[in-house]
Amino acid sequence: MIYTCTLNPSIDYIMHVDNFKTGSLNRASQTMYYPGGKGINVSRVMKRLGSSTTALGFVGRFTGQFIKDFLTEEEINQNFIEIDDYTRINVKLKTDHEAEINGPGPQISHDQLDQLLQQVRSLQEGDIFILAGSVPSSLPNDFYSQIAKICAENKALLVADTSGDALKQITGQPLFFMKPNDHELGELFNTTIETKEQAAHYAQKLAEQGAEHVIVSMGGKGAVYVNGANKLFANVPKGEVKNSVGAGDSVVAGFIAAINQGLPKEEAFRHGVAAGSATAFQDDLCSKEEADQLISQITISPIN
Repeated sequence: MIYTCTLNPSIDYIMHVDNFKTGSLNRASQTMYYPGGKGINVSRVMKRLGSSTTALGFVGRFTGQFIKDFLTEEEINQNFIEIDDYTRINVKLKTDHEAEINGPGPQISHDQLDQLLQQVRSLQEGDIFILAGSVPSSLPNDFYSQIAKICAENKALLVADTSGDALKQITGQPLFFMKPNDHELGELFNTTIETKEQAAHYAQKLAEQGAEHVIVSMGGKGAVYVNGANKLFANVPKGEVKNSVGAGDSVVAGFIAAINQGLPKEEAFRHGVAAGSATAFQDDLCSKEEADQLISQITISPIN
């Protein structure tokens, strides 16, 4: 079984505004509502790519119900824990330059946290648990470490996609897959990542510290994959970038879906980059057809 976990989900309210001006009344030319959160994005894309998941995490009130209803319509399995607080709303402004206003995370009680930990303890050997995104301030600072320990005890495969302190504490744990971007990787090692060779060098350090698969996304510069002694580079297809939200999550979804379907690691890397690029070219997350159209444009080459 494959599970995704979104600790701090949201409704993403996307507003297209032409010629946005501060201090004035602005009218949106187009608005859209989607369930947000990195783990939820992974579940949505994996469903479109033919791999089923169960979405876990915390949702509350009418905003949380929107997320549950939306995922039900997309036939995505879910086992969320109900909380008393509202699920947050994040505003994504699409104008001359993208801007975001993210709402505060909810308050989560000790009992609600225990319910989630019990779900993780029920994982079995070979299950894949995808933990993605930020940690609400009401949860313990070592939450990612706790999850890593439980997964290791149960021999479940842990996928981690996060940043900041959570990324630091998960580094060195036994992980099936990590996907930092170049900025997050640079912050982790107190350096600046500018080339594919640098990305591969520091990704190799993550592999040496316990990560079986590492993909470093570098935006328009491409992506780097490290697995043991293998270091590979993938270009990204050309296209108009419309949406940076969810592109990295789509890389995770494409890679794990391909691995789950038995494709070789190099092809899984290619599929991950295709899914991430396809999402970047859309207003919402990519479809399978959109990702498949880009696969032939992606060249994989070794990094010396």
